[in-house]
Amino acid sequence: MLDQQQGRRIFETVRKHSSGDDVEVLIAGGDHALTRFANNTIHQNVAEENYVVSIRAVFGQKTARATTNKLDDEGLQRAVKAAESLARVQQPNTDLLPMATPAEVPGTPPAPSRHFDATAAITPEDRAEAVGRMVQSAKAQRLTAAGIYSTSNTVEMLLNSRGISRFHQQTSAEISITMLAADSSGWQKANSPDHRDLNPELLAETAARKARDSAHPREIAAGKYTVVLEPAAVLDLLGFLFWDWGGLAILDQRSFLTNRVGTKLFGENISIVDDVYHPLQSGPAFDGEGVARQRVQLVDRGAVSRLVYSRASAAMMQKSEHAQKVGPIAATGHGFPLPNEIGEMPTNIVVQPPAGKARSIDQMIASTERGILVTRLWYIREVDPYEKILTGMTRDGTLYIEDGKLQYGVRNFRFNQGMVQLLQSVEEMSEAVRASGEESFDMVVPAMKVRDFNFTEVTKF
Repeated sequence: MLDQQQGRRIFETVRKHSSGDDVEVLIAGGDHALTRFANNTIHQNVAEENYVVSIRAVFGQKTARATTNKLDDEGLQRAVKAAESLARVQQPNTDLLPMATPAEVPGTPPAPSRHFDATAAITPEDRAEAVGRMVQSAKAQRLTAAGIYSTSNTVEMLLNSRGISRFHQQTSAEISITMLAADSSGWQKANSPDHRDLNPELLAETAARKARDSAHPREIAAGKYTVVLEPAAVLDLLGFLFWDWGGLAILDQRSFLTNRVGTKLFGENISIVDDVYHPLQSGPAFDGEGVARQRVQLVDRGAVSRLVYSRASAAMMQKSEHAQKVGPIAATGHGFPLPNEIGEMPTNIVVQPPAGKARSIDQMIASTERGILVTRLWYIREVDPYEKILTGMTRDGTLYIEDGKLQYGVRNFRFNQGMVQLLQSVEEMSEAVRASGEESFDMVVPAMKVRDFNFTEVTKF
């Protein structure tokens, strides 16, 4: 595993070969391993160790980046020259700021430990043994299991010629399992820096139960239903919102929050924070320029509170016509590595249910006269970027609720649903949990009971 001392040596080698005004080095990589199974059999096990060094050169207001995974002197020198050659032919960027300095960017507050020796030490045999337990659950119920169990031990480092030095090390374990029956399926997924947070048997049994409960699905008419969205479904919908919380998105007039910051856009029970320091979150506590990530209240009791900024977008916003309409303006540590055209976004989302009002999924079902339980969604696409209308399909455990009980599986639906309207229609929420989906990044979100969810079409499965 590449350590901080080795990272500094790489930076000094890059600096030795650099002729630009400034140079920045991002180092990322580590050990990645994956065990894949299908038809109740492991069919693939792969592992690699790889590191990528990304070098940004600056000449005045020109900048460019080049990347290599060859870490010897020759490989680094070639990458430096490539970055500098590209930078020299760029048009000057009048909005480009000098690289950050330690005086401008205070030290990163301590984040919860996200490196666990026990996770880093997991072997192929350990993963195979866990997969074996999940497969045994499938066989016992005459189901077919497929999925993955992956682990990683990674580092991220950022160093620049003005004195910034950042380091983050993290482990990760992830399990995804689908249980297949003749005409139904069930799915579960979980991810954590600590593999002890994952429960393979529980994931397998839950996926199996969903496959059993949704067997022989019936067709019911499309229309507007009360839905109970499990956390994976919630995060895959919410994930389409957060690019719009960046300052550059407002400046470019491509955000659905244009002229809406400070307004009460969602229900009173909706509060959302971006908080890398939350104990259920993951990732480094610094952004692509080494700026410390701040905890930012994005939505407060339905009102859009503020945006997130990189250093450059904050400086541009302060000089723009929008400056008096967007709340506090300051770099919040949410920028991506430069150069980029996308600006910034919050990536450590925590949805905060009202205190003392959390309800379990079972309680939400029990309080529903007629509705649909949605395990997960897939193939989600944006239809209307300003109202955030999304389309997609249900999958792997869609069940009809009547008189407070799950009754039977139903054929899956296509939906067309506006996210603004959805977040105005949340009736109940569970406690927030770390959740994983397939369409977005991991978040800390609750399950939600939502009225008038718009199903537009019934599928054939």
